[in-house]
Amino acid sequence: MLNARIKLRHLQAFLEVARQRSFARAAERLAITQPGISKTIRELEESLGASLFERTPQGVALTQAGLTLLRHAGPAMRALEEGVAAVGDVHLGAHDLRVGALSTVESRLLPEAIRRWHAAPGGQNAVGVNVVAGASAFLLSRLRRGELDLVVGRMTEAREIRDLAFEHLYYEPLLLCVRRGHPLAGIVPLEAARLGEFPWVLPPLQTTLRQQVDSFCVRHSLTLLSQRLETLSLPISRHYTLESDAIWVVPEEAVAEDLAAGRLCRLGIELEPRGGSVGLCYNASMQPSLALEAFCEVLREVSAERGAGSS
Repeated sequence: MLNARIKLRHLQAFLEVARQRSFARAAERLAITQPGISKTIRELEESLGASLFERTPQGVALTQAGLTLLRHAGPAMRALEEGVAAVGDVHLGAHDLRVGALSTVESRLLPEAIRRWHAAPGGQNAVGVNVVAGASAFLLSRLRRGELDLVVGRMTEAREIRDLAFEHLYYEPLLLCVRRGHPLAGIVPLEAARLGEFPWVLPPLQTTLRQQVDSFCVRHSLTLLSQRLETLSLPISRHYTLESDAIWVVPEEAVAEDLAAGRLCRLGIELEPRGGSVGLCYNASMQPSLALEAFCEVLREVSAERGAGSS
């Protein structure tokens, strides 16, 4: 049974401090004073008999007790918000789906699934889809807090997935691609040492895709030029690669059309032997809506067709 001393304002303050990693910024977001939010957190800690935050040079960090509360309070607050919204919704109780998308699914899987889902009968076209792109660590942390309903992409290597549920859909390889006419295009087999002669377009540090690149470089004793572009933006990466001699580390899905059209070429060396597992990640502590379940089924359907087409 919930402690009667714990009020909604206590949990709201806790979640905002955890999100902002700062009492001052949390107070500003909640439109209360900093002493007021400090008093609220202190009351919550006294009710729980545990310290929830500790001060660090960068602000405040969650203690182990704080992390435990966060795993439950975030989804619980989101479920409460959805319940209140459903009661007041005069239309079918529908709300936008909030989907996190990694770069591995931005080009084909997710757009096709959204198109097909909205075109299907049954009222799905009345529900919007709010897509948030970013690195796996960022998206999975939002999923854990209940701020996203689903994350789609390649993320099995991410440490942040540890207490979330993952469903495999298919394997997606990372490719090394260059523009048509590049000095390395058409060389098979290609010696890894030649790759160090050109700039690279890379996923940023601290991403799961970058870990695969770093492992490749270690295996081949390869040192990259300091001239490089680090980004998760597919449009920026594509344009830069087409207009330069850069080597682009890119998911196969993102360049399928350019490869077919001959605008880009796949280099004659494998970055990884099999590819990473692309799938659906969700917070098992949150009850999925009917709309979310329907959307996941469409994602499975599109993924199955993709696998059949590539076999």
